[in-house]
Amino acid sequence: MAKEIIEAPMAGKIISVNVKPGDAVQEDDVLLTLESMKMENPIITTVSGKVVEVGVSEGETVEAGRVLAVIEY
Repeated sequence: MAKEIIEAPMAGKIISVNVKPGDAVQEDDVLLTLESMKMENPIITTVSGKVVEVGVSEGETVEAGRVLAVIEY
């Protein structure tokens, strides 16, 4: 199986996490929401598959490039 690694596109604060390991996701599902520069940025998946890792939690501050989630497809 292949994996899609979802990384933070910019630094910010995680304000919601919508998935957990084991969840099935479809292409364009919102995995979590990242707040940066007072804007909410939905982080979506570009593949359908299964969440195998969630690397952040609500309230956490992240830097650009941080692994947020891994999807197996």
